[in-house]
Amino acid sequence: MTSGAPLIHVQRRSQRRPGCTFQPDLRTSSAAWLQGVLAMFEAEGLDVPSLLREAGFDPGSLQRQNARIPVDEISVLWQLAVARAGKPTLGLQRHLAATHSKLGTVGHAMACCADLGGALARVTRYIAVISDATVLSMHHEARGCWMVMAHTGGSLPIPRQRVEYAILTAFMQCQWLTRRALQPLALEFVYPAPADDRSHREAFDCPIRYNAPANRFLISAADMALQLPTHHQALGEMQAHLLDDHLSLLGQATTSSLVCAEIARRLPHGEPRRHDVAADLGLAERTLQRRLQEESVSFQSLLDRTRRELAQQYLAEDRHTLTAVADMLGFVDSSNFFRACKRWFGLPPAQYRARIWDTDTSALAH
Repeated sequence: MTSGAPLIHVQRRSQRRPGCTFQPDLRTSSAAWLQGVLAMFEAEGLDVPSLLREAGFDPGSLQRQNARIPVDEISVLWQLAVARAGKPTLGLQRHLAATHSKLGTVGHAMACCADLGGALARVTRYIAVISDATVLSMHHEARGCWMVMAHTGGSLPIPRQRVEYAILTAFMQCQWLTRRALQPLALEFVYPAPADDRSHREAFDCPIRYNAPANRFLISAADMALQLPTHHQALGEMQAHLLDDHLSLLGQATTSSLVCAEIARRLPHGEPRRHDVAADLGLAERTLQRRLQEESVSFQSLLDRTRRELAQQYLAEDRHTLTAVADMLGFVDSSNFFRACKRWFGLPPAQYRARIWDTDTSALAH
Protein backbone atom coordinates (compact mmCIF):
# COMPACT_ATOMS: atom_id res chain seq x y z
CA MET A 1 0.00 0.00 0.00
CA THR A 2 1.36 3.39 -0.96
CA SER A 3 -0.05 6.03 1.35
CA GLY A 4 0.31 8.84 -1.15
CA ALA A 5 -1.32 7.07 -4.11
CA PRO A 6 -4.69 8.47 -5.21
CA LEU A 7 -7.85 6.53 -4.52
CA ILE A 8 -9.79 5.51 -7.62
CA HIS A 9 -13.44 4.55 -7.75
CA VAL A 10 -14.33 1.71 -10.10
CA GLN A 11 -17.89 1.84 -11.37
CA ARG A 12 -19.85 -0.35 -13.71
CA ARG A 13 -19.58 0.66 -17.34
CA SER A 14 -23.22 1.70 -17.44
CA GLN A 15 -22.61 4.15 -14.59
CA ARG A 16 -19.03 5.26 -15.28
CA ARG A 17 -18.34 8.91 -15.88
CA PRO A 18 -15.16 10.18 -17.59
CA GLY A 19 -12.55 11.27 -15.09
CA CYS A 20 -14.33 9.70 -12.12
CA THR A 21 -12.13 10.14 -9.02
CA PHE A 22 -12.45 9.57 -5.30
CA GLN A 23 -15.61 10.96 -3.69
CA PRO A 24 -15.41 11.08 0.13
CA ASP A 25 -19.17 10.61 0.69
CA LEU A 26 -19.40 7.42 -1.40
CA ARG A 27 -18.99 4.21 0.64
CA THR A 28 -16.64 1.74 -0.99
CA SER A 29 -14.62 -1.44 -0.54
CA SER A 30 -11.07 -2.06 -1.70
CA ALA A 31 -10.56 -3.79 -5.03
CA ALA A 32 -7.99 -6.05 -3.33
CA TRP A 33 -10.68 -7.42 -1.00
CA LEU A 34 -13.05 -7.87 -3.95
CA GLN A 35 -10.38 -9.81 -5.85
CA GLY A 36 -10.29 -12.28 -2.96
CA VAL A 37 -14.07 -12.61 -3.09
CA LEU A 38 -13.90 -13.22 -6.85
CA ALA A 39 -11.29 -15.93 -6.29
CA MET A 40 -13.72 -17.55 -3.84
CA PHE A 41 -16.50 -17.36 -6.45
CA GLU A 42 -14.19 -19.11 -8.91
CA ALA A 43 -13.42 -21.82 -6.33
CA GLU A 44 -17.17 -22.30 -6.00
CA GLY A 45 -17.33 -23.06 -9.72
CA LEU A 46 -18.53 -19.71 -11.05
CA ASP A 47 -17.36 -18.21 -14.36
CA VAL A 48 -15.96 -14.99 -12.92
CA PRO A 49 -15.15 -13.20 -16.23
CA SER A 50 -18.72 -13.82 -17.37
CA LEU A 51 -20.05 -12.67 -13.98
CA LEU A 52 -18.07 -9.42 -14.22
CA ARG A 53 -19.32 -8.80 -17.74
CA GLU A 54 -22.89 -9.31 -16.64
CA ALA A 55 -22.37 -6.89 -13.76
CA GLY A 56 -20.75 -4.36 -16.13
CA PHE A 57 -17.25 -4.40 -14.62
CA ASP A 58 -14.01 -3.97 -16.52
CA PRO A 59 -11.70 -6.64 -14.96
CA GLY A 60 -8.61 -4.58 -15.74
CA SER A 61 -9.85 -1.65 -13.70
CA LEU A 62 -9.81 -3.80 -10.56
CA GLN A 63 -6.01 -4.08 -10.86
CA ARG A 64 -5.42 -0.35 -10.43
CA GLN A 65 -3.58 0.62 -7.28
CA ASN A 66 -5.93 1.66 -4.47
CA ALA A 67 -9.02 1.12 -6.62
CA ARG A 68 -12.29 1.27 -4.66
CA ILE A 69 -15.68 -0.18 -5.59
CA PRO A 70 -19.01 1.34 -4.46
CA VAL A 71 -20.84 -0.78 -1.90
CA ASP A 72 -23.96 -1.20 -4.04
CA GLU A 73 -21.91 -2.57 -6.95
CA ILE A 74 -20.47 -5.26 -4.70
CA SER A 75 -23.95 -6.15 -3.45
CA VAL A 76 -25.07 -6.61 -7.07
CA LEU A 77 -22.09 -8.89 -7.72
CA TRP A 78 -22.98 -11.03 -4.72
CA GLN A 79 -26.62 -11.23 -5.76
CA LEU A 80 -25.69 -12.26 -9.28
CA ALA A 81 -23.20 -14.83 -7.97
CA VAL A 82 -25.73 -16.43 -5.60
CA ALA A 83 -28.34 -16.53 -8.38
CA ARG A 84 -25.91 -18.08 -10.87
CA ALA A 85 -24.61 -20.65 -8.39
CA GLY A 86 -28.09 -21.50 -7.16
CA LYS A 87 -26.47 -21.84 -3.77
CA PRO A 88 -27.84 -19.86 -0.80
CA THR A 89 -24.74 -20.79 1.26
CA LEU A 90 -22.22 -19.48 -1.30
CA GLY A 91 -18.78 -19.10 0.35
CA LEU A 92 -19.89 -20.60 3.66
CA GLN A 93 -16.97 -23.00 4.05
CA ARG A 94 -13.99 -22.54 6.34
CA HIS A 95 -11.33 -23.39 3.78
CA LEU A 96 -12.75 -20.81 1.33
CA ALA A 97 -12.75 -18.01 3.90
CA ALA A 98 -9.26 -18.95 5.09
CA THR A 99 -7.78 -19.23 1.61
CA HIS A 100 -9.27 -16.32 -0.31
CA SER A 101 -9.62 -13.44 2.15
CA LYS A 102 -7.33 -10.49 1.37
CA LEU A 103 -6.91 -8.23 4.38
CA GLY A 104 -3.66 -6.71 3.10
CA THR A 105 -1.87 -4.31 5.41
CA VAL A 106 -4.71 -4.53 7.93
CA GLY A 107 -4.06 -8.25 8.31
CA HIS A 108 -0.32 -7.68 8.67
CA ALA A 109 -0.91 -5.01 11.31
CA MET A 110 -3.19 -7.38 13.22
CA ALA A 111 -0.52 -10.08 13.20
CA CYS A 112 1.97 -7.73 14.85
CA CYS A 113 -0.21 -7.23 17.94
CA ALA A 114 0.63 -8.85 21.27
CA ASP A 115 -2.64 -10.74 21.69
CA LEU A 116 -5.89 -11.51 19.90
CA GLY A 117 -7.76 -8.75 21.72
CA GLY A 118 -5.27 -6.20 20.45
CA ALA A 119 -5.53 -7.58 16.92
CA LEU A 120 -9.32 -7.28 16.93
CA ALA A 121 -9.11 -3.75 18.31
CA ARG A 122 -6.78 -2.93 15.41
CA VAL A 123 -9.10 -4.29 12.72
CA THR A 124 -11.96 -2.40 14.36
CA ARG A 125 -9.97 0.81 13.97
CA TYR A 126 -8.83 0.18 10.40
CA ILE A 127 -11.75 -1.74 8.84
CA ALA A 128 -12.51 1.29 6.62
CA VAL A 129 -9.32 0.57 4.66
CA ILE A 130 -10.93 -2.73 3.61
CA SER A 131 -14.44 -1.28 3.41
CA ASP A 132 -15.71 2.02 4.75
CA ALA A 133 -19.23 0.62 4.31
CA THR A 134 -18.50 -1.85 7.12
CA VAL A 135 -18.42 -0.94 10.80
CA LEU A 136 -16.90 -3.24 13.43
CA SER A 137 -17.35 -2.69 17.13
CA MET A 138 -16.34 -4.59 20.27
CA HIS A 139 -18.71 -5.10 23.20
CA HIS A 140 -17.17 -6.68 26.28
CA GLU A 141 -19.06 -8.78 28.82
CA ALA A 142 -18.15 -11.26 31.53
CA ARG A 143 -17.83 -14.21 29.14
CA GLY A 144 -15.69 -12.40 26.57
CA CYS A 145 -16.14 -9.94 23.71
CA TRP A 146 -18.82 -9.62 21.06
CA MET A 147 -17.51 -8.63 17.64
CA VAL A 148 -20.37 -6.75 15.99
CA MET A 149 -20.53 -6.14 12.23
CA ALA A 150 -22.81 -3.59 10.58
CA HIS A 151 -23.01 -2.06 7.10
CA THR A 152 -23.93 1.46 6.09
CA GLY A 153 -23.95 3.77 3.09
CA GLY A 154 -25.59 1.51 0.53
CA SER A 155 -29.01 1.93 -1.02
CA LEU A 156 -29.48 -1.75 -1.92
CA PRO A 157 -30.04 -4.65 0.51
CA ILE A 158 -26.82 -6.28 1.69
CA PRO A 159 -27.04 -9.98 0.68
CA ARG A 160 -26.91 -12.22 3.71
CA GLN A 161 -24.22 -14.34 2.01
CA ARG A 162 -21.93 -11.32 1.92
CA VAL A 163 -22.33 -10.78 5.67
CA GLU A 164 -21.97 -14.48 6.51
CA TYR A 165 -18.79 -14.77 4.46
CA ALA A 166 -17.33 -11.63 6.09
CA ILE A 167 -18.02 -12.94 9.59
CA LEU A 168 -16.59 -16.35 8.73
CA THR A 169 -13.51 -14.61 7.33
CA ALA A 170 -13.09 -12.64 10.57
CA PHE A 171 -13.34 -15.84 12.62
CA MET A 172 -10.86 -17.70 10.41
CA GLN A 173 -8.47 -14.76 10.75
CA CYS A 174 -8.66 -15.21 14.52
CA GLN A 175 -7.66 -18.87 14.10
CA TRP A 176 -4.77 -17.98 11.81
CA LEU A 177 -3.48 -15.26 14.14
CA THR A 178 -3.45 -17.49 17.21
CA ARG A 179 -2.55 -20.74 15.39
CA ARG A 180 -5.31 -22.31 17.50
CA ALA A 181 -8.53 -24.16 16.63
CA LEU A 182 -10.79 -21.57 18.22
CA GLN A 183 -14.52 -21.88 18.63
CA PRO A 184 -16.90 -18.91 19.12
CA LEU A 185 -19.10 -19.11 22.18
CA ALA A 186 -22.11 -17.85 20.22
CA LEU A 187 -23.12 -16.37 16.87
CA GLU A 188 -26.08 -14.17 15.99
CA PHE A 189 -27.54 -13.11 12.64
CA VAL A 190 -30.24 -10.54 11.93
CA TYR A 191 -31.58 -12.78 9.19
CA PRO A 192 -34.27 -15.46 9.63
CA ALA A 193 -33.12 -19.04 9.99
CA PRO A 194 -32.61 -20.83 6.67
CA ALA A 195 -34.69 -23.92 5.92
CA ASP A 196 -31.54 -25.97 6.54
CA ASP A 197 -28.72 -24.43 8.57
CA ARG A 198 -26.35 -27.41 8.57
CA SER A 199 -23.79 -25.44 6.55
CA HIS A 200 -23.90 -22.62 9.09
CA ARG A 201 -23.43 -25.01 12.02
CA GLU A 202 -20.55 -26.77 10.26
CA ALA A 203 -18.84 -23.49 9.36
CA PHE A 204 -19.06 -21.88 12.81
CA ASP A 205 -19.43 -24.90 15.15
CA CYS A 206 -21.27 -22.95 17.84
CA PRO A 207 -24.84 -22.10 18.94
CA ILE A 208 -26.48 -19.79 16.36
CA ARG A 209 -29.36 -17.41 16.98
CA TYR A 210 -31.35 -15.95 14.09
CA ASN A 211 -33.61 -12.87 13.91
CA ALA A 212 -31.19 -11.22 16.34
CA PRO A 213 -30.71 -7.44 16.74
CA ALA A 214 -27.20 -7.52 15.21
CA ASN A 215 -24.73 -9.65 13.25
CA ARG A 216 -22.09 -10.63 15.80
CA PHE A 217 -20.02 -13.45 17.31
CA LEU A 218 -18.73 -13.94 20.85
CA ILE A 219 -15.08 -14.74 21.60
CA SER A 220 -14.18 -15.97 25.07
CA ALA A 221 -12.09 -13.85 27.41
CA ALA A 222 -9.45 -16.59 27.47
CA ASP A 223 -9.18 -16.56 23.67
CA MET A 224 -8.98 -12.77 23.61
CA ALA A 225 -5.91 -13.00 25.87
CA LEU A 226 -4.09 -15.51 23.64
CA GLN A 227 -0.59 -14.32 22.69
CA LEU A 228 0.20 -14.01 18.99
CA PRO A 229 3.38 -15.79 17.79
CA THR A 230 3.91 -13.07 15.15
CA HIS A 231 3.97 -10.17 17.64
CA HIS A 232 6.33 -7.41 16.47
CA GLN A 233 5.75 -4.03 18.07
CA ALA A 234 8.03 -1.91 15.86
CA LEU A 235 6.70 -3.37 12.61
CA GLY A 236 3.14 -3.03 13.87
CA GLU A 237 3.69 0.68 14.56
CA MET A 238 5.03 1.20 11.03
CA GLN A 239 2.01 -0.50 9.52
CA ALA A 240 -0.35 1.48 11.74
CA HIS A 241 1.18 4.71 10.39
CA LEU A 242 0.53 3.53 6.82
CA LEU A 243 -3.03 2.67 7.72
CA ASP A 244 -3.54 6.05 9.40
CA ASP A 245 -2.41 7.71 6.17
CA HIS A 246 -4.85 5.58 4.21
CA LEU A 247 -7.70 6.51 6.56
CA SER A 248 -6.87 10.14 5.93
CA LEU A 249 -7.10 9.60 2.16
CA LEU A 250 -10.49 7.99 2.69
CA GLY A 251 -11.67 10.87 4.86
CA GLN A 252 -12.05 8.47 7.81
CA ALA A 253 -9.57 10.18 10.15
CA THR A 254 -11.52 13.42 10.52
CA THR A 255 -13.46 14.59 13.56
CA SER A 256 -16.56 14.45 11.37
CA SER A 257 -16.15 10.73 10.70
CA LEU A 258 -15.64 10.01 14.41
CA VAL A 259 -18.73 12.03 15.29
CA CYS A 260 -20.82 10.20 12.67
CA ALA A 261 -19.72 6.83 14.07
CA GLU A 262 -20.66 7.90 17.59
CA ILE A 263 -24.00 9.29 16.42
CA ALA A 264 -24.78 5.98 14.69
CA ARG A 265 -23.98 4.08 17.89
CA ARG A 266 -26.25 6.28 19.99
CA LEU A 267 -29.24 6.71 17.65
CA PRO A 268 -31.19 3.58 18.71
CA HIS A 269 -31.36 5.10 22.20
CA GLY A 270 -32.74 8.47 21.05
CA GLU A 271 -31.42 11.59 19.38
CA PRO A 272 -27.76 12.11 20.43
CA ARG A 273 -26.77 15.38 22.04
CA ARG A 274 -23.58 17.18 21.12
CA HIS A 275 -22.24 17.30 24.66
CA ASP A 276 -22.73 13.53 25.08
CA VAL A 277 -20.94 12.77 21.81
CA ALA A 278 -18.10 15.12 22.78
CA ALA A 279 -17.73 13.33 26.12
CA ASP A 280 -17.61 9.93 24.41
CA LEU A 281 -14.83 11.21 22.15
CA GLY A 282 -12.91 12.56 25.14
CA LEU A 283 -13.39 16.17 24.07
CA ALA A 284 -14.84 19.29 25.64
CA GLU A 285 -18.00 20.39 23.83
CA ARG A 286 -16.34 23.66 22.75
CA THR A 287 -13.36 21.75 21.38
CA LEU A 288 -15.65 19.49 19.35
CA GLN A 289 -17.55 22.48 18.01
CA ARG A 290 -14.31 24.22 17.02
CA ARG A 291 -12.96 21.15 15.22
CA LEU A 292 -16.19 20.70 13.30
CA GLN A 293 -16.13 24.37 12.30
CA GLU A 294 -12.60 23.85 11.00
CA GLU A 295 -14.00 21.06 8.79
CA SER A 296 -16.87 23.33 7.68
CA VAL A 297 -19.60 21.08 9.10
CA SER A 298 -22.03 21.32 11.98
CA PHE A 299 -23.12 18.70 14.47
CA GLN A 300 -26.70 18.95 13.20
CA SER A 301 -25.64 18.36 9.59
CA LEU A 302 -23.69 15.25 10.65
CA LEU A 303 -26.70 13.99 12.58
CA ASP A 304 -28.87 14.46 9.51
CA ARG A 305 -26.28 12.82 7.20
CA THR A 306 -25.93 9.80 9.48
CA ARG A 307 -29.67 9.38 9.77
CA ARG A 308 -30.03 9.57 6.01
CA GLU A 309 -27.38 6.90 5.39
CA LEU A 310 -28.87 4.59 7.99
CA ALA A 311 -32.38 5.19 6.65
CA GLN A 312 -31.21 3.96 3.23
CA GLN A 313 -29.82 0.82 4.83
CA TYR A 314 -32.80 0.08 7.08
CA LEU A 315 -35.43 0.76 4.40
CA ALA A 316 -33.60 -1.63 2.07
CA GLU A 317 -34.26 -4.45 4.57
CA ASP A 318 -37.90 -5.47 4.67
CA ARG A 319 -37.49 -7.08 8.10
CA HIS A 320 -37.81 -3.60 9.67
CA THR A 321 -41.24 -2.00 9.97
CA LEU A 322 -41.40 1.73 9.25
CA THR A 323 -42.12 2.41 12.92
CA ALA A 324 -39.05 0.38 13.91
CA VAL A 325 -36.88 2.33 11.45
CA ALA A 326 -38.09 5.62 12.96
CA ASP A 327 -37.15 4.32 16.43
CA MET A 328 -33.74 3.07 15.26
CA LEU A 329 -33.01 6.52 13.84
CA GLY A 330 -33.83 8.21 17.14
CA PHE A 331 -36.96 10.04 16.02
CA VAL A 332 -39.48 10.80 18.76
CA ASP A 333 -42.37 9.91 16.46
CA SER A 334 -43.01 8.53 12.98
CA SER A 335 -44.27 11.84 11.61
CA ASN A 336 -40.80 13.38 12.02
CA PHE A 337 -39.32 10.39 10.18
CA PHE A 338 -41.91 10.79 7.41
CA ARG A 339 -40.98 14.46 6.92
CA ALA A 340 -37.25 13.65 6.96
CA CYS A 341 -37.70 11.01 4.21
CA LYS A 342 -39.61 13.49 2.06
CA ARG A 343 -36.71 15.94 2.47
CA TRP A 344 -33.96 13.33 1.88
CA PHE A 345 -35.46 11.27 -0.91
CA GLY A 346 -38.42 13.26 -2.22
CA LEU A 347 -40.68 10.36 -1.21
CA PRO A 348 -42.38 9.08 1.94
CA PRO A 349 -40.65 6.03 3.48
CA ALA A 350 -43.02 3.37 2.10
CA GLN A 351 -42.67 4.65 -1.47
CA TYR A 352 -38.91 5.01 -1.13
CA ARG A 353 -38.68 1.40 0.11
CA ALA A 354 -40.66 0.24 -2.92
CA ARG A 355 -38.31 2.16 -5.22
CA ILE A 356 -35.25 0.54 -3.60
CA TRP A 357 -36.59 -2.92 -4.30
CA ASP A 358 -37.52 -1.94 -7.86
CA THR A 359 -33.94 -0.68 -8.34
CA ASP A 360 -32.53 -3.87 -6.86
CA THR A 361 -34.59 -6.04 -9.21
CA SER A 362 -33.59 -3.89 -12.18
CA ALA A 363 -29.88 -4.14 -11.28
CA LEU A 364 -30.07 -7.91 -11.26
CA ALA A 365 -31.97 -7.96 -14.55
CA HIS A 366 -29.19 -6.00 -16.24
